[in-house]
Amino acid sequence: MPELPEVETIRRQLGPELIGRRVVEAGSHPSAKFTPARDATGVEFTEDGRRGKFLIFGLDDGRELIIHLGMTGRLAIRSSGRDPSVEEDPDDAYLRAWWLLDDRRLLTYHDVRRFGRIRVVSAGDYSSIPTLHTAGPEPFDETFDSEQFWQRLARSRRPIKVQLLSQRPVAGVGNIYADEALWLAKINPKATRIGKGRAADLLDAIRVVLGRGIENGGTTLRDYRDAEGRSGDNQNALEAYGRVGRPCRRCSNALRSTVIDNRVATWCPHCQRR
Repeated sequence: MPELPEVETIRRQLGPELIGRRVVEAGSHPSAKFTPARDATGVEFTEDGRRGKFLIFGLDDGRELIIHLGMTGRLAIRSSGRDPSVEEDPDDAYLRAWWLLDDRRLLTYHDVRRFGRIRVVSAGDYSSIPTLHTAGPEPFDETFDSEQFWQRLARSRRPIKVQLLSQRPVAGVGNIYADEALWLAKINPKATRIGKGRAADLLDAIRVVLGRGIENGGTTLRDYRDAEGRSGDNQNALEAYGRVGRPCRRCSNALRSTVIDNRVATWCPHCQRR
């Protein structure tokens, strides 16, 4: 599933293409997950944003177009000279939504597994999108410090990795970057309590691995492509995720995996002791 670096990469690519453009027409798959795309007709894109793993596009009528990519969602802009609902290439079998812009280009949303979703809401009103509504602070918010992070973690006794995946202590961290940050901070993913010092180390590590992911254009393991159809490069920089059985790059012990709340965690038994 695309996490903060992948979504941020797409935002940076689409923003310059969409801001100032008006939607002439829109359409979607009949699923209620995607039909709200049609509500963004006759409006102009005024702002591009991101909150955690959600893309947020401001509209000139006081609303926002919210897009969550799910596991396999892809956004792209392409030229148009045809009815976008007509299937002309294999990918269009998975076309879930489209927006025809006033320059005759199309913003398209494809989603093979249909785990993504689209909403149009009043600006700032995310009550109909629970994960977004309850999301914690942005990791790069300069007003968000390690003390606040520690306090958020201290509210729960669930394993630290589960807390990160909940999006409540901090927004945008998923399975890949949680493993990476915990490895970098030398924290066991099953730990249920960490002190203020270790919370500071973990917040620093989260910022490092997310920043690296953005610099590398995201992580492509199978499905992720950016808005230009390219794979990311961050999979080549992963230290923990996907390296089960391989030597830890710090201590050379074999990395292990364990299932925590139905999610696989990869960790080093030597560097990340409880």
